[in-house]
Amino acid sequence: MTPNILILMVDQLNGTLFPDGPAPWLHAPNLRALADRSVRFANAYTASPLCAPGRASFMSGQLPSVTRVYDNAAEFASDIPTYAHHLRRAGYQTCLSGKMHFVGPDQLHGFEERLTTDIYPADFGWTPDYRKPGERIDWWYHNMGSVTGAGVAEITNQMEYDDEVAHHARMKLYDLARGRDARPWCVTVSFTHPHDPYVARKRYWDLYEDCGHLLPETPALAYEEHDPHAQRIFDANDWRSFDITEDHIRRARRAYFANISYLDDHVGTLLRTLEETRQEAVVVFVSDHGDMLGELGLWFKMSFYEGSARVPLMIAVPGEAGRCVSDPVSTIDLCPTLCDLAGVSMEAVLPWTEGESLRPLMHGAPRKSPVAMEYAAEASNSPLVCLRQGRWKYTNCALDPEQLFDLEADPQERVNLAEDPGHARVLERFRLAAAERWDLERFDSEVRQSQARRWVVYEALRQGGYYPWDFQPLRDASERYMRNHMDLNVLEESQRFPRGE
Repeated sequence: MTPNILILMVDQLNGTLFPDGPAPWLHAPNLRALADRSVRFANAYTASPLCAPGRASFMSGQLPSVTRVYDNAAEFASDIPTYAHHLRRAGYQTCLSGKMHFVGPDQLHGFEERLTTDIYPADFGWTPDYRKPGERIDWWYHNMGSVTGAGVAEITNQMEYDDEVAHHARMKLYDLARGRDARPWCVTVSFTHPHDPYVARKRYWDLYEDCGHLLPETPALAYEEHDPHAQRIFDANDWRSFDITEDHIRRARRAYFANISYLDDHVGTLLRTLEETRQEAVVVFVSDHGDMLGELGLWFKMSFYEGSARVPLMIAVPGEAGRCVSDPVSTIDLCPTLCDLAGVSMEAVLPWTEGESLRPLMHGAPRKSPVAMEYAAEASNSPLVCLRQGRWKYTNCALDPEQLFDLEADPQERVNLAEDPGHARVLERFRLAAAERWDLERFDSEVRQSQARRWVVYEALRQGGYYPWDFQPLRDASERYMRNHMDLNVLEESQRFPRGE
C-alpha cells in the first residue's frame, strides 16, 4: 500500500539535544512518544547551516553548490526536482503549510497546494557580498539583541505564524480524512520555532524554572581564541555592541527550551488529529539546522560546529519498530528516502542526486560514504566545506586553516588535530576526499557571480513599480461553508468525519 507521509519540520533546532529522541530533561512528551516508534538518527547533519540553503538541499537531495542556493537570498531554480515533484509525479497530492524560504518567482517547487505564506522574504534583498568582506547589513543580519532581549511574551510575530501554520495543517488533515481525493498524500508542516528571537509563552517558560541546563557546557572563548570563521560570525552578529551577561544566557536558553515545548504541543495536536481521523502515515521529524546556544560563546548557526550543523531526524514507519542509528547521515538523504518509502522512482535524475536513501540504515546496514556540508553565506568570505565520517569531522576553506576534530574523544570540538603529526594520515585522507569532491576556486567564483548578478537585479526591481514574489494564499469564500449553489444535505454529510448513519 502506498503510504501517506507527514513531514514535521522545525527551524534551528540543535541536534545535540536529541541524542536519542529528545533529551530526558526536555518537556516534550509528544516528540518522545514519536521517538519511541521512530528510527532515530543520532548524528544527522544539515547540508548547510542556514535556512534557505539547508531547506533547498533537504527538498532536492543536492548540496548548495548544485542547487546554487548559497544563502538566504539565492533563487531556488524551478528545474530542480524536489521530493514534492517526485511524489506528485507519481500520483501523490502534495501540500505545504508553513516556512520553506523559497527565493524567486516559483513559490511552490512541486507542492500542489500551499496553505500559508512564508515568514521570510522571497526576493534578493538579503544577498551577501564577497566584494565587501566584513560588511554588516544591519537591517537583516542577526545581532545579539535576540539574546539580550530574551524573555516572555504571549504573542510575537513568530508565534502568530506558527499558530497559523499548525491550524491550517490540522484543517488539512481533517479535509484529507473526508476522502474526496483518493490519491495518497504528502503534507509538509514547517514551523519557524525555536528559531530566535528567544521569546516564549509563560506556560512553556515556567516549565524550565529549575532547569539544570541553562548555561552552556563550554564557556565562551575570548574572540582571539576562536578560528577565523568563528570570528567572522561574531562580527556578523555585532557582538561588540552588546554586553552579554550570564542572566542573558540563562534567559535565552530557557526561552529556546520553552519553545521546544511549544512546538511539542503543536506536534501532539497534529499527531492526535491523524489518530482521531483514522489516517496512517509515515511521520518524519527534522530541522533545517541547529543553534549554538552560547556554546564557545557562539549563537545561532552559520558554523560546522555540532550545535549549529547537527539536527534531529526521526522517521516513524507504521508497523516498523523504532531504533537508534549512530552513523552520520544528512538532510539531503531525505529526498531519496521519501521516494524509497513511497516506492517512487528517481531513476531519471538519480545519477545527479547526492543524497542516499536511509532505508538500508533503518534496517541495520552501515553507512559507508561521508556526509558533506557546505557554507557560502554571511560571515564567510569564501565557501567553506566539511566532511563528517566515523569519529572525524574535517573542515576546509581557501581562506582559513583546516580543522580536524575527533568527535569521540573531543565532542566539544576544542582540539584541532589538523597540525598534529600523529593525525597526518587521517588529515591526508580527508584532504584527498575533499579535493575529489570540490574545486574550491570554482565554487568561490560561482558564488561571487551569483551575488553580483542578484545585487544588480534586486536594485533594479526596487526602482519604480514593485511586484514581490511572496506567496499569496488564496481563500475562495464562495466555496467555503454553505453557499446557495450547494446542496445542504450533501454538504453536511460530505464534510462530516466519520460519516453519519
